[in-house]
Amino acid sequence: MDLILCHQTADFDVLGAAVGLSLLKVGSRIVLTGGAHPTVRDFLALHRDEIALIELRSVNPKKIRSLIVVDNQQRDRLGKAADWFNLPHINTIELYDHHLNSISDIPATWTQIEFVGATTTLIVEKMQRENIQPNPIEATIMALGIHVDTGSLTFPQSTSRDAYGLAWLMEMGANVKTIAEYCDPGFSPQLQELLAESLDKLETITIRGYTFAWVLLNTENFVPGLSNLTERLLELTEKNALLLAHSYSKRHHNNPEHNGRLTVIGRTRIDGTNLNQLFQSYGGGGHAQAASLMLRDGSPDLILKQLVTEFIAQIPHPLTARDLMSSPVRTIRPETTIEQAQRVLFRYGHSGLSVVDENDCLVGIISRRDLDLALHHGFSHAPVKGYMTRQLKTITPDTLLPDIESIMVTYDVGRLPVVEADKLLGIVTRTDVLRQIHQERGDKKDENGKRIPVISCLLPAIRDRLAAPIWKLLQLAATEAQKRGWHLYVVGGAVRDLLLTETQDILLVQDIDLVVDGFHNSVEVGAGVELALIIQKMFPNARLSVHGEFQTAALLWHKDPELGSLWIDIATSRTEFYPYPAANPEVEASSIRQDLYRRDFTINALAVRLTPPREGELLDFFGGMIDLRSRQIRVLHANSFIEDPTRIYRAVRFAVRLNFELEPQTEDYIRYAIDSGIYERLRLENHPTPALTTRLKAELKYILDSHYWQPALKLLAHLDALHCLHSEIVLDESSWWQIRCISRWLQYLDPYNQLEHWLIRLEILIAQLNEEERTKIAHNLNLPKESIERLKLITKIESEVKDKLLNCDRLSHIFRVLHPYKFSNLILVGVRSPKKIRRLIWQYLTKWSKIQAPLTGDDLKAMGYKPGPKYKQVLDQLLTKTLDGDIKTREEAEVFVKQMMIEQG
Repeated sequence: MDLILCHQTADFDVLGAAVGLSLLKVGSRIVLTGGAHPTVRDFLALHRDEIALIELRSVNPKKIRSLIVVDNQQRDRLGKAADWFNLPHINTIELYDHHLNSISDIPATWTQIEFVGATTTLIVEKMQRENIQPNPIEATIMALGIHVDTGSLTFPQSTSRDAYGLAWLMEMGANVKTIAEYCDPGFSPQLQELLAESLDKLETITIRGYTFAWVLLNTENFVPGLSNLTERLLELTEKNALLLAHSYSKRHHNNPEHNGRLTVIGRTRIDGTNLNQLFQSYGGGGHAQAASLMLRDGSPDLILKQLVTEFIAQIPHPLTARDLMSSPVRTIRPETTIEQAQRVLFRYGHSGLSVVDENDCLVGIISRRDLDLALHHGFSHAPVKGYMTRQLKTITPDTLLPDIESIMVTYDVGRLPVVEADKLLGIVTRTDVLRQIHQERGDKKDENGKRIPVISCLLPAIRDRLAAPIWKLLQLAATEAQKRGWHLYVVGGAVRDLLLTETQDILLVQDIDLVVDGFHNSVEVGAGVELALIIQKMFPNARLSVHGEFQTAALLWHKDPELGSLWIDIATSRTEFYPYPAANPEVEASSIRQDLYRRDFTINALAVRLTPPREGELLDFFGGMIDLRSRQIRVLHANSFIEDPTRIYRAVRFAVRLNFELEPQTEDYIRYAIDSGIYERLRLENHPTPALTTRLKAELKYILDSHYWQPALKLLAHLDALHCLHSEIVLDESSWWQIRCISRWLQYLDPYNQLEHWLIRLEILIAQLNEEERTKIAHNLNLPKESIERLKLITKIESEVKDKLLNCDRLSHIFRVLHPYKFSNLILVGVRSPKKIRRLIWQYLTKWSKIQAPLTGDDLKAMGYKPGPKYKQVLDQLLTKTLDGDIKTREEAEVFVKQMMIEQG
């Protein structure tokens, strides 16, 4: 007999999962180990015969073959059935649950514990995989399990998997009317009385911006349906958390002694609190947001008081304006003209500006709407003081997030200046608040109330995946940053790669970008450089490089025994502005959000905070996590490729290397930028454009030197992105064949990459142009002198080689034609030549160029001939005879030499 064990006081989730398993395990029986929720009991009164149930007392332990436990990991929730685990003849014990961090004492031989809203969801997925279809009643029971345990997909633990499970069950015929009836069964007269009593006795306290309430009810007997009462009470009072305690007496067989009982049901909507964790120490449990416990002994008042105290200790400190604000704030003076203010808005992409006086005290705010109105009426030269808002709502650094939200809603303001001692420290915008609220309400939590790793707290993942010395270095850097009131973040590629890597192996990270934020008192070199100097004092073997213009510093270790060749870039959080397309950006100190906003793609605009509070928090302002899951490259700004064409090449490089797709809108932006002709116009105007010269060369090297250069080059050609180099460079059938051919030649002829294969590939592309244009491109890209020389001479060499080789009828003639040219020049000429010429050059490079005369100068000297000009003539003739096959042995060569020497006297 295979038994499926439901925990005591069975709810719909355990029943739904058990029903599904009974269909998967043909012949198995469901056992209710002790009671059921009132709604479940009422449902079973009508539908018991439709389910494979067996009474606990009817089970013969000797006939049990296997046990299956659902929605539970504790033996004591199974009553007398827990004794069956000790039966010696039972070898299989399966366990299905969705409480990730519950402590299990069940000796399971196989488990499936996953983060979903209901255990029933796991069973539904298993049924789908095995193509087992329930009948409508069975589908209804399972749908009730998911509905009740997820609050019809409204509880924080709900997942998309639960929604898919419900959809499938509806396809199988789940009865929506029955589900509605048992999800909200209504209140009995007794529960209605207790609801009124609860509202009258409810005690409430406000802690850290959250309202928490509790109540103790006393009755003579147990009252079913208290969980529904708790839900209704929480809904009516709009509290953030509630503990409902119920004390009652229970008479046993007319025994005059009464044994006290206490049931406590908890509900919380406060992130960071965990009722499961709180109740487990009292023998209870459940979810982080909904749990219960039952006690037999003790004073109800004292126990409830203790629970209240312990729960209050769990309530976290909410975010403050200091955590949300952007700083430093872009400010203008009251005398700034409307036109000047508009240019500042355009440059930095703000929706409003703060106005400060000569003492840097806030005197007003002007919005984009205010500026647009003034410009519309022709007042571009008027000072902003005539249009700015003077009656300001301000907040302090310690203003709580709920209060900030309330002020914005009440007064309909989109930005709140953060002021302390009359000084403007930062600004909190409506976007900042909405983003934080969305993240808090959208984050998934595990059973301990913690956000699931990868979505939020990445610190454990970083610590466990990085080599210990590198993690220690990051900790030291974070400590030093915290001492100075700064925040420190790991940003960009390291975060992206950590999130993408599925294995738990230690990652060999040798390139880390750090950003310092919260730096309000600006100095000449910036916080990032200052922090780099501090770290170098701790690690004197690190080489420091400072770039003051970009407020960055780099620390480099070379073959360090612990850190390897680690490269760490440390920057002050900054924003940037491109004065003209393809230029180097101008940078200024800014906030972490603006720093991330200036980056190229959403998957590179992720950051993990290393400093408290909220260390390990993932910053994802622009949907980078969604794009990582969708495996797509999405640009942050519509004009991004106009400003910096190297981002086109970076987009291609990331797409191919990571096996991602270009997001359709991003591809449209690329094509628009190229079709606009801006790059060709800048090139023709000889405009100094770093993004089309030195930085473009760096991106080309990354791509053409990689193992994925072929698909990357094809994608660049598909996007017409080679036009960034020159409008006439294409990857047609001929050039594609040439570049693949030369790669094969290089792989065979130059296995140690002495010629820099990426550079030769690039030269093949550039060689499509005429001599003047290819030389210009080579100079613009700052290619090596040898490369420029090759490109300059390639046409001339091709012409010479072709004309001479066509008239050669002996091998020695071919050798004499090709020998004067450099190896690299001949490779270029070879792949660009007709088949006949190409074969001759290939034969020369692989075989004929290696042929040597049988004798050397030393041999001539040993034969008694005095060194002199005759040596060269003799040896040249000897090589010619050898190439043409007239001389094949050393003896023949010696005879030939003697004869020549005699003839020459």
